[in-house]
Amino acid sequence: MRFDAIIFDFDGTIVDSEVTANTLLAEQLTSLGLPTTLDQALDDYCGHSWHYCAGLIEERLGRTLPEGFLDRFYYTARDRHLREMRLIAGAEDFIAAHPHRGRAIASSNDREWLTGCLDRLGIASHFGGHVYSAADLPRGKPHPDVYLHAADAVGASPSRALAIEDTPIGAQSAAAAGMTVVGLLAGGHVRDGHGERLSEAGAHHLVADYAELAALLADLER
Repeated sequence: MRFDAIIFDFDGTIVDSEVTANTLLAEQLTSLGLPTTLDQALDDYCGHSWHYCAGLIEERLGRTLPEGFLDRFYYTARDRHLREMRLIAGAEDFIAAHPHRGRAIASSNDREWLTGCLDRLGIASHFGGHVYSAADLPRGKPHPDVYLHAADAVGASPSRALAIEDTPIGAQSAAAAGMTVVGLLAGGHVRDGHGERLSEAGAHHLVADYAELAALLADLER
């Protein structure tokens, strides 16, 4: 089996950002009167589109979110990320090692934010503009749409694409697209039982880091 494309989620697979984002979300929800811990935010919101998260938050609050809440959250999160953003160890070397394959990002995050982060990290050229957001499509994860869109854009059949995910909802999305899904357990947000949840959601393989991913890929293509 040879893979013609590798398609990456972004937060938690390329950048170690989930703890930062969900810590801030927990703080802001608590200040609204919806007490939320980091673990609760990771369990309930991590990997989902903002549209889904906003609906769930409003249901739990019993009222609509205050006007401007999303903008304030976005700009505060952006500032924190710019101060704290760092690549997952080994991510850049792994991405750079596969110029002969289609490479793309399929994320729930805003495309403008994704491209800005890639530029700041100095790795945008590896993707050649193949940066796709589920927010631009009618359906987000766990639907397969963003993964199918990314595969089509790089000219790869989903059955010959490897998807790298770190959340159950993302693993479900990539599996529904018909891809081979690897659950990456390298982010700071990974807790006990995370691998099991990824497997239950559809991940075919689990790896602790990018070194294990490189070895797994070599094994799969042997």
